[in-house]
Amino acid sequence: MLEVARRAGVSVSTVSHVLNGTRKVSAETARAVGDAIAAVGYIPNTLARALARSTTGTIGVAVSAISNLYFGEIVRGIEAESARHGLMIFLTDTGDDPSRELDVIRALHQRRVDGIALAPSADPEQRALRYLEEHRIPAVLVDRATSRRFDQVAVENRDATKVLVEHLVAHGHSRIGLISGLAGLSTTTERIAGYRDGLAAAGLSFDAALIESGHSVIAPARDAVHRLLALAAPPTAIVTANNMMTIGAVQALRAAGRRIPGDIALAAFDDFEWADCFDPRLTVMAQPCETMGVRAVGLLLQRIREPDRRRRTVRLAPAFRIRNSCGCA
Repeated sequence: MLEVARRAGVSVSTVSHVLNGTRKVSAETARAVGDAIAAVGYIPNTLARALARSTTGTIGVAVSAISNLYFGEIVRGIEAESARHGLMIFLTDTGDDPSRELDVIRALHQRRVDGIALAPSADPEQRALRYLEEHRIPAVLVDRATSRRFDQVAVENRDATKVLVEHLVAHGHSRIGLISGLAGLSTTTERIAGYRDGLAAAGLSFDAALIESGHSVIAPARDAVHRLLALAAPPTAIVTANNMMTIGAVQALRAAGRRIPGDIALAAFDDFEWADCFDPRLTVMAQPCETMGVRAVGLLLQRIREPDRRRRTVRLAPAFRIRNSCGCA
């Protein structure tokens, strides 16, 4: 920095202000400093800066199944909003494994991130959440509203699933199956509750045989649909509780020679880019994924600035996109 200051003909503090944006300088001065930095090949030491400031300008993001486009879109929102605030992110995949999740949270903490955005796994012991609390790490829960002890942002799952069921009932279906997600996740619990609400609102009795778990991924969902089709009284319509399970359900129905919606109707939670390209086009409840990521960063930054502020839960409304797989023209 001393060499940069000498070349630019300014003080070291002026170089610091230009690098950190801590004080306004003239365009001419900023240009002179920039030229001097380029000439000497100076690279700021972010680790030293972090030690001086007690902040690293980084946040950790721990989600499951990064390969799932759903979480990819949430991360895109997190990354864009973080960049807007001059932050970098460390992205890690928990694999929805509670032990791996705890290791990931510890590793992010050791790297001194300023805060963590976490999509919590189905851990009965809530080990990662307890670690965050014990170490007073600023955190926000994303997608899965698990604990009001944390800031959290998610969509409204229960009423949205009820709407999907009611829509299928309006098409004359009374045997409606559900391919539910991984047991223990808050999204799974809420969507099952919404499914039951939809049946009750239509005066239909609940039949536990019509719920099969697809474990939130493709292959188990495919097997779950085959089990539903093997029932003595199989469903005439199916609700799938996430995008990956929708793919598995469509694969199973095609393998069984069932036409959608002619032989069986289908409505799904989650929209994705190719849902409008399926034949038939998929009727879905679309989640505002990028908005969820943006709101998560906003909550996390507020928590970093005000560690003792009241915890907030934000619920975003999904959009019901009616296409053809439900039976609509």
